[in-house]
Amino acid sequence: MEHLAGQAVTDDRRTDGLVHGSDPALVSRVMTTVAQLRKAALGLPEVEESTGSFSVRGKTFASVTGDGWVEVRLSDADAAATVAAHPTAERLAGSARVPLADVDGQQLNWLVRRAWFHGAPQRLAAALADADAGTAPAGSDLPAAIGRPATRALLGAGLSTLDLVATRSADELLALHGVGPKAVRVLAEALAERGSALR
Repeated sequence: MEHLAGQAVTDDRRTDGLVHGSDPALVSRVMTTVAQLRKAALGLPEVEESTGSFSVRGKTFASVTGDGWVEVRLSDADAAATVAAHPTAERLAGSARVPLADVDGQQLNWLVRRAWFHGAPQRLAAALADADAGTAPAGSDLPAAIGRPATRALLGAGLSTLDLVATRSADELLALHGVGPKAVRVLAEALAERGSALR
């Protein structure tokens, strides 16, 4: 029995709409990619997960098909770039899709972020663009000692103040790309000084 994205899978059965194969190398690679897709999507602001799909304010921007493809809703330019960069990619109306086994984590992160930006409301997308640039909004009290990557990750997840950070657990913070143990320790210490703590 293999496990795929937290779901038990045997032989040629599908579970939770996620694909697997009997080839252990394929199962392992798809598991990593599905996990990366989840991490990339859930690290973005206001993302909701449904079975095999991710949306922002009700608009689906990425999904995993039952036959092992990731489909992302993209601008025409990004869809064209995706098809040009991946020989196995297919262009669909308003989106592109590529086999999970044919993209690495970095490529998948790019696809998911571009799809999120394409589907997110302008104000929310602008806030994430500012976060990507490391521009904290007025009133942000995140300690500089956490470092720029952690600051970008927290701002990108909509956590611009220590009060908002306190709504998350250490594990949830560590799941954000760019937030490491040192940043979590610094945040926990800053919260403790204020009489607060991580969830």
